[in-house]
Amino acid sequence: MFGISTYCLHREPLSFALDTLAPMTDCVEVMDEGLHFLESAEPLESHTFRYFIHAPSRGVNIASVLEPIRRASVEVQVQTFAIAAEVGADVVIHPGYYAWSAERDRATGRFQQSLSDLKAAAEDLSVTFFVENMGNWEYFFLRSCDDLPLIDGIGLALDVGHANQNGCLDCFLTHPAAHFHLHDNNGDEDTHSPVGAGTIDFVAVMEAVRRSRVTPIIEVETLDGVTASIAALAAIDAAARGEQGDPARFSPRSRP
Repeated sequence: MFGISTYCLHREPLSFALDTLAPMTDCVEVMDEGLHFLESAEPLESHTFRYFIHAPSRGVNIASVLEPIRRASVEVQVQTFAIAAEVGADVVIHPGYYAWSAERDRATGRFQQSLSDLKAAAEDLSVTFFVENMGNWEYFFLRSCDDLPLIDGIGLALDVGHANQNGCLDCFLTHPAAHFHLHDNNGDEDTHSPVGAGTIDFVAVMEAVRRSRVTPIIEVETLDGVTASIAALAAIDAAARGEQGDPARFSPRSRP
């Protein structure tokens, strides 16, 4: 089964996005930002999706060396955890960043303190969360495999587009991932293009997905891009099985 991120409909109200995706998949990741910002679990209760929630990241920095900002950022994530607990959702978070290279060591300590705080909150709420690798954004943590030890004991949300942008997808694919974001690019910009429209080897990606036994999330920018991605992934799956591709057979409700 493939899940779909509401990012493809982020310019529409969340209720419209959920209604639109309902015929396409049983699994949705809510991009908890902008028009899809969650103040409660109520908007999610009108559907029976298996949910993931991508916690707010704009204006949030769990690695901030400014302690009031760090604490507030953790609080925002915990509020998302509380909503996730009501609908049985796992949560994806961003790792944070440092403003100056000289602050990296201090920011590392703040990041690890925040992860400790979040692990305690997640345990209290019986919620699982993952940390996503970042794109080519200067001073963010987890842009390369070198930072994986910083999240030891916490699941990796492997964003294959981000890894491709940083030229380290092959490395990330050798590490177990607890969650996947699938989108394509040409290795320069974070375009969230449909699968097959860029330079990513999705045959290798889907091999890693199958090893991990998780439901990957298609996180492209448009609904048409979602449809194109499903067709591309169906063809990859069919080739792996030695079958002729049939997009209807390999719908989002089918196993990858």
